[in-house]
Amino acid sequence: MGSSTLDLIYGNSPHRITQVIATIIVAFGPLATGLGKGYSSPAVVSMQDTGSLNSTIGSLDFVINDDQGSWVASLSLLGAFFGGIPGGLAMKFGRQKILLIVSFPFCLSWMLTVFASSVYMVYASAFLSGVCSAIISLVTPVYISEIAHPDIRGCLCSVAKLAAHVGMLTSFIVGSYVNWRQLAIVASIAPGVLFVLVWAIPETPSYLLYKEKNIEAEQAYGWLNPGEDSIQDMQTMKDNIVEMKGETVISCYKEWRRDLMKPILITCGLMVFQKFSGANAFNFYAVSIFGKAFVGINPYTAAVIVGTMQIVAGTVSSFLIDVVGRVPLLMVSNVFMSIALAGFGTFLYLVDGADMTGKWDWIPLTCALIFQVAFAVGISPISWLYIGELFPLKHRGLGAIANSISYVCSFVSVKTFADIRRLLGLHGAFWLYAAISLLGLLFTMIFVPETKGKNLHEMERKYAPPEKYTPLSEREIENRLIP
Repeated sequence: MGSSTLDLIYGNSPHRITQVIATIIVAFGPLATGLGKGYSSPAVVSMQDTGSLNSTIGSLDFVINDDQGSWVASLSLLGAFFGGIPGGLAMKFGRQKILLIVSFPFCLSWMLTVFASSVYMVYASAFLSGVCSAIISLVTPVYISEIAHPDIRGCLCSVAKLAAHVGMLTSFIVGSYVNWRQLAIVASIAPGVLFVLVWAIPETPSYLLYKEKNIEAEQAYGWLNPGEDSIQDMQTMKDNIVEMKGETVISCYKEWRRDLMKPILITCGLMVFQKFSGANAFNFYAVSIFGKAFVGINPYTAAVIVGTMQIVAGTVSSFLIDVVGRVPLLMVSNVFMSIALAGFGTFLYLVDGADMTGKWDWIPLTCALIFQVAFAVGISPISWLYIGELFPLKHRGLGAIANSISYVCSFVSVKTFADIRRLLGLHGAFWLYAAISLLGLLFTMIFVPETKGKNLHEMERKYAPPEKYTPLSEREIENRLIP
């Protein structure tokens, strides 16, 4: 394709701007999840502080220990696991509608932390916000992949992941100045904004057609693609809906065996390697880890620097994904993650017990930056993007399986980090993560397909029996059905 991503959005195809607007609006969901992900790093330290920062609501003050801190950090991920499967089922009621319904309780869940009188209220808040985060994390890339033109789909899906990085950085920055209650107030803003703005965007045309809301589907298509003739695309989608609804139970069983197993294994595998790569350790325990690694650099400052680099790398990734491709970025990502993690662990091993000065701080900082950039450019956005691309179009809700696997792995990695650290040492933990990243590289090279520039129908046929599909039109549609 000769057109660049920017040309498609602003130059040769100005009608794509409404797709960008819709993406920015739903990106407040990932922004909210990023705020939650970055919350625990400064908040746990604040909750353990007996000084002035932890004393703003008088009789409600309390201090937590290390074990309680690990639960505060990890319970949101356990909640996300329980929210993953229901999130996939809930998509049958619509994508835009689910974002609307979930955003309001997501906002309210943070109020439990704001007014918490015991750590158990914080636990409940973390769990509930995790449930809402999982649903939003699953629905958002599906919504974007359905409305986006194939040539900018990767870019727009990366915007959502970039928003999550912005949210995490915001928590790091704000958390260095305010206490954990005040930070919870900040975290509640993004889901509130999502609740207000999501009213302004339409449901995806493919979903509306499946529900036989043809007039609404045409209006949604016109809003998302102003100036385009919708007749051919709409008719093609209708024809495919008839085909899908006419399938028998036996054909659905065969489709499960042939169409779904590979996407499930690939997406779940990517999630396992992503979550056990060490990223969760850096994200949820950044301040405490950097406090051990650095002598002359403030750990809060280091966390902000690393978070800023994630945003820069995420921005670059949003353009590279549709230019370089998914698989090359995944491979480069895993290679540099392994090198950086091994280097970080080696530094910690060499300086353990030594009387070090701040002049060596640049070594672990460089390793941390290389890791976070490699993570943000490759495996972080792409593993989520594949959920919206690999599954057969009418079964995209099964991406909830990978979604839940992701959060199970996140919960285990965050909750067990302290145990691994005690067993292997902090340096050994990062050596272990480096080895896992190398395994992720092998997995990518052997199993992960390239989806750059392919529309959703082409990818469905890749995993389906050849005899099952016949072309319905010379022009294949970009936005497809996912009930």
